[in-house]
Amino acid sequence: MRSLSLLLLSLVVTLAEAASYKDSPFKVKESIVAPPRVWVELAPAPSNHILELRIALPQPYSPLLEKHLWEVSNPSHKRYGDYLSKQETEAFLTPHPHTLDTVSEWLASYGIYEEHLLHSSAQDWVTVRVPVSLAEEMLDTKYHVYRHSETGEHIVRTTSYSLPEVLHDHVQFIQPTTMFARFKAFSSTLHWTTVPVGDASTGGAITGPAGNEVDASCNQTITPTCLLQLYNAVGYETSATNGNQIGITAYLGQNVNNHDLQQFFETYVPAASGSNYTTISINDGQNNQSVAAAGLEANLDAQYAFGLTYPTPRTLYTTAGSPPFDPDLRVPNNTNEPYSYWLEYVLSAENLPQTISTSYGDDEQTVPESYANRVCMGLAALGARGVSLTFSAGDYGVGDGDSNPETQRCYSNDGRNATMFIPAFPASCPFVTTVGGTIYIPETAASFSGGGFSNYFTRPSYQDQAVSDYLSKLAPGIYEAYPDVSAQSDWFIVAYQGQFGYVAGTSASSPTFASIIAMVNDARISAGKKGLGFLNPWLYSVGYAGLNDITTGHNPGCGTEGFNASIGWDPVTGLGTPNFETLKELALQLP
Repeated sequence: MRSLSLLLLSLVVTLAEAASYKDSPFKVKESIVAPPRVWVELAPAPSNHILELRIALPQPYSPLLEKHLWEVSNPSHKRYGDYLSKQETEAFLTPHPHTLDTVSEWLASYGIYEEHLLHSSAQDWVTVRVPVSLAEEMLDTKYHVYRHSETGEHIVRTTSYSLPEVLHDHVQFIQPTTMFARFKAFSSTLHWTTVPVGDASTGGAITGPAGNEVDASCNQTITPTCLLQLYNAVGYETSATNGNQIGITAYLGQNVNNHDLQQFFETYVPAASGSNYTTISINDGQNNQSVAAAGLEANLDAQYAFGLTYPTPRTLYTTAGSPPFDPDLRVPNNTNEPYSYWLEYVLSAENLPQTISTSYGDDEQTVPESYANRVCMGLAALGARGVSLTFSAGDYGVGDGDSNPETQRCYSNDGRNATMFIPAFPASCPFVTTVGGTIYIPETAASFSGGGFSNYFTRPSYQDQAVSDYLSKLAPGIYEAYPDVSAQSDWFIVAYQGQFGYVAGTSASSPTFASIIAMVNDARISAGKKGLGFLNPWLYSVGYAGLNDITTGHNPGCGTEGFNASIGWDPVTGLGTPNFETLKELALQLP
């Protein structure tokens, strides 16, 4: 009887606490002065429009995870290569139990119970689907429909939201709210018939940076053979069975068309003809095979990452915003961001490719700093598990690619409308390897290559020497710099909707560099070693000796000529482009 009384008392107290959240004073959790300039407010959001709220819970043990990352990624540390397991990584991401209870009680006060919730594997994300009307009540805010003035896309967002003050220590952030990022693909141009101005030779050879011969035709058309020649990887054969893998990501309805892939293989990588890849669908991500649905970005990534590394097993991660999504008259586009869904999925997976390339991102300032920090920590967790992550640097130089002060469009979105360089994210995250772009042979910086300095992340120690040397010629700075490395980025031939055409952008650079790293990982694994994992501590301390320094070119934008490529690291081409044979030799010397 006494036990029953205690149980009833506990239930009453719990219900009282749950009810109290509605009476607690609200305090602003996050706000922005105004949406980015390209987003125009149209109307209040339909009250019945469904939002999939992603609630990020604090990760109190994440500093320990970061410590492990530095140790297992530092070639001079005794723990180098001692990567964490999925379970060990999750232990560092898990919230405090009191946080889980508190957030569950708050949700219950709005009739949202455990059976309505989706928890991430580490319990650090809670996902719930609610109509706009309920989200507005829970967050003391008003959602509106916004239209992108250039693309016509529509999203549902707010410029401020609040939470009961007692919740502030238990919720890191909630999205979609104040984030206007689109995470667009970084492929800037599609050319069908023209050839670049420059060396238009159709025969003969050019001497590559490693002293080897490169077909002169590579100065007007980049193919897998060109990249293998240029980056000194001709003749290396990867294994299909040693456990090495490579992955690419696809978002925003991008589809790898298999007919195009086989057409490309038959023409440029005959040995890979008929080969396949594994598709992993996240949040009902599709890989539509109709001709019209072929994705230029996805085709580029697959044709080069899968072609250069054949027969290494390969994986396509295709991620949709969130299921289900029912477009209505005022909100025809999926308004939920897809990026954290991919990250949550891969962190919950037992087995991962040793190398993953991503060619998507957006202006750093369109991403709330809290979200950027959270995603960056998730990327750090992948590095701690031994995954090498490459990201495109972006395609607009230091901001918008426009060197004319009269027409540039680089403005801060903090209410000041100040002219400023615009870094990209996730390119600016210090836990990934960001890849800039080059063009021609001998290589020079591509004018569109993204690069610069983060406004969110402080400079990691592995960059201190290289970046300080560059900054000694300019004003000093303390912010994380990018790119880290670079690779060819223009005149890539691709098969697309049954035709061949040319693509330009750092979307080409990331899968190219990732493929070279996957080949280095292949050599290490075949030698009984582990993959390289998070690359940057090694690249900046030792691996740079296996990179070709690019010293010419610049990346204009924001009414300026941008930064110049120079001897050593620079914020256009990073440490340089890969020399596979040297990188392989250096990597095989590691434990």
